[in-house]
Amino acid sequence: MRTRRTKKICCCVSPIFSFLAPHSIFSWYEDDVWTEIAKFLDGISLVMLATTCKWFHRIMMEDSVWKYACLRDLQVPDPGKVAFKWIKLYATAFDGCHSYMFRQQEKHIDWMRIGAFLFDSHSAFLTESLIGPLKVLKEDTIEKMLELKGCCVLNNIKTGIWIADIQLVRCPVCDLNTCDGTMQTLDARHIELFLNEGYQDGSWDYETLGSQDINKHADGASGGIFDMKHLKDQSTSDILDLKSWVGKQKDWQPKARITLHAVAVKTNLQENEGLHIKYHAMKAGKDGEVVSIRISQQLL
Repeated sequence: MRTRRTKKICCCVSPIFSFLAPHSIFSWYEDDVWTEIAKFLDGISLVMLATTCKWFHRIMMEDSVWKYACLRDLQVPDPGKVAFKWIKLYATAFDGCHSYMFRQQEKHIDWMRIGAFLFDSHSAFLTESLIGPLKVLKEDTIEKMLELKGCCVLNNIKTGIWIADIQLVRCPVCDLNTCDGTMQTLDARHIELFLNEGYQDGSWDYETLGSQDINKHADGASGGIFDMKHLKDQSTSDILDLKSWVGKQKDWQPKARITLHAVAVKTNLQENEGLHIKYHAMKAGKDGEVVSIRISQQLL
């Protein structure tokens, strides 16, 4: 009786991998090959592959692998130097966390991820109006500018990748569990925010920049955050083209638009008596850079 010969599965000759070298034997344990394969895997798949053996763990835990996955899934270009490993940045972006999970949980009702955008400059333009053209007007203080014009320029912004969400929370003066939730918040943060000790221990907190009252019926609650360096880009014009993305009349669902250097939201409103709009920012310490921005609209 002839014994069947068995073949090892550690290598093979395949035309699929003929690009490596003509007539060469392909090894399954080629670092470069699996690094390329990793580019087609999502975060969960990368972690699952890394748990199979030490060799895959070493390859899949390479910072370059997670950097590629993070930039690919967030759809943003390389921001340059970052303070944390890319696997941690990927986790903080895709683990389902948002800012109200850490504070004011009792006020939170619902949320929606908008996406990611990039701050190239240290200056942001904040506005409640999305009617173009956007004009940068100068007043004595940010508080005065917001009160009179509903917009302002905020400096000392931390550059890099920012993540934007829409938050629906109970009005801040209401303690009733039956509150329907009358405050919408455009919530943007630097991708590294949740990983910083100052945020985790509560020493970093939001400061009020200013507010504005619209004492008449408002058709919609809107807000936008723009990188000042790119205020005149075509992407800004795309956001101001409201007909291309804002909901039609009697569509009460929040709508959002994000580009490479800006984000905006707008929600159509039913009959109302006006809006109270608040602007908040969080700094990385007393004199640190701005790492989070909120624009909130509350029905009067």
